[in-house]
Amino acid sequence: MRRMALLAAFLLAAVVEASPPSYEIALEEVLIPMHDGVLLAADLWRPKGAKPGARFPVVLEYLPYRKDEDRASYFSLYSYLARRGYVVARVDIRGTGRSDGVMIPYEYSGIEHRDGDYVIAWLARQPFSSGNVGMIGISWSGFNSIQMAMRNPPALKAIVAVDATDDLYQDDVHFVDGMMHVDSWEMSHDLASSIPAAPEFRIDDAFFAQRFDRPPYMLTYKKQQREGPFWDRASLKSNYASIRIPTFLVGGWYDGYRDSIPRMLEHMKAPVRAIIGAWNHSWPHQPYPMPGIEWRHEVVRFFDQTLKGRDTGFLQEPKLAVYVRQWHPPGPDLEEAPGEWRYEDGWPIARIKDRTFYPQADHTLGDSSGTEDTPTLRYMPGTGIEASGPVLWFGDVAADQRPSDAWSLVYDGPKLTEDVEILGLPRALLRVAADAPLAHWFARLEDVAPDGAVTLVASAGFNGAHRESAREPKALVPGVFVTLDVEMHFTSWVFPEGHRMRLAVSNAQWPMIWPTPYAMTTSLRLGGAEGTRLLLPVVPEEMRPKPRFVPIEADEAEPPGYETVQPGTTSGYVEIESIDRNPQRHSTRVVATNDNTSRYPWGEHRIVERVVHEVEDARPQAAWVRAQYETTLKLGERVLRFENQVEIVGDRAHFNYSCIKRLFENGALVREKRWAEAIPRDFQ
Repeated sequence: MRRMALLAAFLLAAVVEASPPSYEIALEEVLIPMHDGVLLAADLWRPKGAKPGARFPVVLEYLPYRKDEDRASYFSLYSYLARRGYVVARVDIRGTGRSDGVMIPYEYSGIEHRDGDYVIAWLARQPFSSGNVGMIGISWSGFNSIQMAMRNPPALKAIVAVDATDDLYQDDVHFVDGMMHVDSWEMSHDLASSIPAAPEFRIDDAFFAQRFDRPPYMLTYKKQQREGPFWDRASLKSNYASIRIPTFLVGGWYDGYRDSIPRMLEHMKAPVRAIIGAWNHSWPHQPYPMPGIEWRHEVVRFFDQTLKGRDTGFLQEPKLAVYVRQWHPPGPDLEEAPGEWRYEDGWPIARIKDRTFYPQADHTLGDSSGTEDTPTLRYMPGTGIEASGPVLWFGDVAADQRPSDAWSLVYDGPKLTEDVEILGLPRALLRVAADAPLAHWFARLEDVAPDGAVTLVASAGFNGAHRESAREPKALVPGVFVTLDVEMHFTSWVFPEGHRMRLAVSNAQWPMIWPTPYAMTTSLRLGGAEGTRLLLPVVPEEMRPKPRFVPIEADEAEPPGYETVQPGTTSGYVEIESIDRNPQRHSTRVVATNDNTSRYPWGEHRIVERVVHEVEDARPQAAWVRAQYETTLKLGERVLRFENQVEIVGDRAHFNYSCIKRLFENGALVREKRWAEAIPRDFQ
């Protein structure tokens, strides 16, 4: 009764509003000196109209994504904060955008972190600064917000991390769930970072030495195929106590980095608050799919309390605001994900209990282990496309799973007689064997509607060589059964009455995950004490308080001179254009493309991207990907065209990598660089 009374009191309490919009906006560019004399370029979005001598907290976003070209896409966030009494600093990382120096060797290097220390200290001591600095960011800048907080620079008082993770090896785009993922972003980023600074786009010897001629990032990433120090260096999961400042996390059910939210809520000692909604890898006030929220208001409430010392009550509210998803048909064209918001006190949630289901010999799911059986599955390396989403990772709205299920071992529960809600990380304990030394397994939890449509609820993969350790992988012993604990990615879902739950188990999720190199057959052990089973985090119904988000505020007009002409995605986010299954060659080809044109005050940029993946069923070792990226800059009478061609062709022992980078000016070849290397497979 006391608990219910407290909940009722919370529901009736008045929300302390964020600072109101009280200022106009002034934009200026500054150069921030580093320890070695290199100057990092920064845009400062400052409150205009303040009293002389006024000082404001500073909110930093620290990125390699070229602040000048990004002014339009980030304007809605920066202007919102600046109008409410914050200086927003957008800083180009060393060697990118308008910043000086040699391009960083890879993401989240020690160079990036050390420069970040200098940037934060410089911002704290400026005349416009109160001395308190916060960080904010999505994806890369969300990652390094977490990483800079781990370093505890004195002026850094709070961070907001959107769509970011605490585990670089298992979660980031290079080796997803411990398996090699060839991401379009990582192939395209080498080109995007090697373009000279706007608006001059100066081509000289310094540009070639510091950017264009630098080795591709992928040659670093793809040599680090097992968990270890390279990934540990910037992964919070190795030391949650290292962060000692308030942290605000924002994630989406259709984003690939959502697993960090329950882990950080559970393990961090510093104050943590989190929101997870229905959107993909996007800002929640500009979401896909709907509904979004006016999360910027919550950010200001958080920074008001942590940087201004104004008690908004934000840190006293329940730790987790979660959007509980209700059933929807499979994608990818989902406009709005149905569901409802509620607060939870944190993570783990005590009332959630695992419910165990057992696959049966007749391909049903039961409440007991049932008769022992050992079904087999022929490895089809070109299958699993539908489970990857349109951008080919564990994010976005997945398509109907029936084509993938046709190449899987599938187990259906009975028709539900009541709604069943889950929230958490479902687990599939798979008792498996293979007749080859290396295999992947994928477990998918699905919702089967009465009309047969199959919606993906949660999934994950497991590298069989990592069954004991991802740091010290071991080959499978053909024919010997092992148990894999496949923890699926963080999810919420309400299975409706009349629907069925489904567990699907397969060995491929291509082209998201690179195929293992052996034609093979795998086996799944059912029944008995060690048989395969599925554990679902079932949530009993309970009255919970609900967040009261303010309505989303209409975005201000973009800065003059910035216009999207040909809508596409940002560079590196290609979407599937075609899937060609050739029954004569027993091969599968997937083509993904992007075409985006934008205008800026200095000219027009066009980005064209095409990525082709192909694999033959009988020769999984020879899978290949070929990617072509072009960025064309029309600058009055001057035209610059940058090209990057990347190819990876597998064999039994290697990933054969090649890259050709070219620069043309007014049609004439100015520079060409080539790289080629055979990278040994390391249990991949």
